[in-house]
Amino acid sequence: MSNIRSQQPGAQPTSAFAGSGRQFAEFARALFSEPTVMTTLQRIVDLAADTVEGCDAAGVLLVDKGRILAGAWSNDLVRQVETMEYELGEGPCVDAIWKQPVFESADLHDHVSLWPRFAPRAIEAGVESLLGFRLFLAEDTLGALDLYGYRAGAFDDESSRAIGTVLASHASMALAGAQLHERDLDTVAGLREALLTRDVIGQAKGILMATQHVDANAAFDLLIKASQDQNNKVRTIAEIVAQTGALPEQ
Repeated sequence: MSNIRSQQPGAQPTSAFAGSGRQFAEFARALFSEPTVMTTLQRIVDLAADTVEGCDAAGVLLVDKGRILAGAWSNDLVRQVETMEYELGEGPCVDAIWKQPVFESADLHDHVSLWPRFAPRAIEAGVESLLGFRLFLAEDTLGALDLYGYRAGAFDDESSRAIGTVLASHASMALAGAQLHERDLDTVAGLREALLTRDVIGQAKGILMATQHVDANAAFDLLIKASQDQNNKVRTIAEIVAQTGALPEQ
């Protein structure tokens, strides 16, 4: 029997989180008090990771004009998995955005055939359970709140889905209240691009320090010089170094 579960809007077992009303009221107030879209998203994933039973980490994927892009993550592993999922265009959280309001894989090992490119890479990264909740208001899909477990069956507790649904509802309202306009999404994308650029330049510098026997400043100077000589971006040169282990030949 498949252990992929779907859930329709409104199916919220209240018994699973009875007595938590004050906690969620405080959560809602905290979200609406956040000054920027980025801090709102970060508060959402941090609270999800700390609150949901079985959740080891959490992330938010956003939708902009049919594109999916990463919005926030509770740790670097989530950043890697979120990036894989939206770049490959497959996985439980992508399905939560486009197919079902709630989508779960209780054990990714069982669904390699369903997500043949994503599942093996996510398992290799250390993720075995995934639970995705669509973020939406009315007809507008804003993205997905994604919960990650490092063991199979991490979200077997009924409260995981119940509380996750409540958190996703609050997240949707918070995002709408923050007026997530196109310029905000562009800011998110730009910040993430800057982080990725920093990572690849750091990798390239490390390779050049080892192969050229120079310090970090000299390694960066080598990247700059190659960029100027070949009239190409520093990031492009760094990607070549990271992939080949050497500066590109002129």
